[in-house]
Amino acid sequence: MSLVVLKAGGRVAAGTAGEVHALVAQGLDVCVVHGAGPQISAEMERRDLEIRFVGGRRVTTSAALEVVREAFVALNSELCAAIGPSARGLFGDEISMHARRVSELGLVGEPIPSAPPAIVAALAEGFVPVLAPLAVGPLNVNADDAAAALAVGLGAERILFVSDVPGVLVSGATADSLGADEAEELIGAGRFEGGIVPKLEAAVRAARGGVRAEIGLTAVLP
Repeated sequence: MSLVVLKAGGRVAAGTAGEVHALVAQGLDVCVVHGAGPQISAEMERRDLEIRFVGGRRVTTSAALEVVREAFVALNSELCAAIGPSARGLFGDEISMHARRVSELGLVGEPIPSAPPAIVAALAEGFVPVLAPLAVGPLNVNADDAAAALAVGLGAERILFVSDVPGVLVSGATADSLGADEAEELIGAGRFEGGIVPKLEAAVRAARGGVRAEIGLTAVLP
């Protein structure tokens, strides 16, 4: 099985169907993991809930977790409809995706690499699993982290991080490639901030787990 895990950010999830169809047309199996960051933040703002991030990851209270699930339900349904009949929507907490709780972030988990049977079965039956990144608890899981953990656990060939940025900017230019050590050094030096941090950290974990990782036009190498 040549498997590609495609992580779609909330800003671009609706337009991900074309990417999925192109990969499937190449004879590849595809698993999609989506976020819903902008949708979650907009609804939290509407409900007057505090929005706070630490290292690019959302601090999640019980009230925020309710918003997270609602946003995931809506976006998962939208994305499955866009992909078509081959899509199978799944929620991580319902298919036993496990994570270690990161207590300083509230109801947030760091996912454990795994191959949930429901995802394996969907792929075997020719479906495209579309996963909302919640873990048993339930715990909110950063979608980049969830995608990397699944890519390693499922033995994927590639993981593609699709977002509204062309790649990783280093000294003002998009890097063609970054080694894992170099990426970690740049992160540690504070060269990046915001959502690119968990994305790059997840790409490094995937690369070191034997999965070819790409953020836009930037390849992350072990």
